[in-house]
Amino acid sequence: MKRVFVTGGNGFLGHSVVRGLAETSDEVELVISGDLRHPTDDRRVEGVDYVIADVTDPSSVSGPIGEHKIDTVVHLASIVNPGKDTTTEQEFEVDVNGSKNVFDACLAHGVKRVVVSSSGAAYGYHADSPAWLTEDDPVRGNDTFPYSLHKRLVEEQLAVLRESNPELEQVVLRIGTILGETVDNQITALFKANRPLKIRGSESPFVFIWDQDVVGVIRQAVLGDKTGIFNVAGDGAMTIDEIAAELGKKTRTVPVGVIKAGLGIGHFFNLTAHGPAQTDFLAYRPVLDNRRLKEEFGYTPKYTTREAFHAWRLSQGL
Repeated sequence: MKRVFVTGGNGFLGHSVVRGLAETSDEVELVISGDLRHPTDDRRVEGVDYVIADVTDPSSVSGPIGEHKIDTVVHLASIVNPGKDTTTEQEFEVDVNGSKNVFDACLAHGVKRVVVSSSGAAYGYHADSPAWLTEDDPVRGNDTFPYSLHKRLVEEQLAVLRESNPELEQVVLRIGTILGETVDNQITALFKANRPLKIRGSESPFVFIWDQDVVGVIRQAVLGDKTGIFNVAGDGAMTIDEIAAELGKKTRTVPVGVIKAGLGIGHFFNLTAHGPAQTDFLAYRPVLDNRRLKEEFGYTPKYTTREAFHAWRLSQGL
């Protein structure tokens, strides 16, 4: 019987993970959801204990883990979509230092297993990336893209811990672009445009994973005995042209220089948090090979990339 602590338990993914674990009551004895604030009544899950936990405060994380004799930690807390007023320093404090606080708490209280939501962004957005990235490819991140850089730095922490503290089992999940019925973010905003943006000379391929498949993978990571690093994505990929065609639209093809100039102006006038370097985010999408997830971890996503996008489109009435 597992005793599980989830960081970021009130977030989009965290809420679904907490619910999924609570529904596995024959194998999970206790689920503690930790976040900056308590959820509203309509988002509370029966049988789950909710605590205030700020990953930037070591005692705020260590306290619940020790008090409740937690044996498994699911670490989801990070800043995925920063607001206009969110500073890079704040992102680093949550993403990188916050992760260190979580891992230190795991070691201090004898936690047996940690499941970490990394990202395909850890590989970085690079012109020389292979067409399909496997878990053996290096995580290079991008210094100009904080989220990508931070995921790389967290994975470097985990690599050190695998050497120094092998008793702490790790399951590291490099997750592709998540879609679900309620997903609404900077990526889906690209798809909702009248003419989705395409950088001239780039196919901008996306790999999608349905949110409930992510929950299924995390639940299996908590309950199973497999350890390691796994790409989490549906089969196949979709180019931006294929995405537009599914939506009954045509892409707007723009030279990379024009996009960089527009982002530079927008960033200068504080109209967008993104600068010119973020064009790499569209031009050099990391395309994740999921064979290890299926063959070694033992989970085959129910939705392929194309099926996940189709389900999202229908859920949005597009």
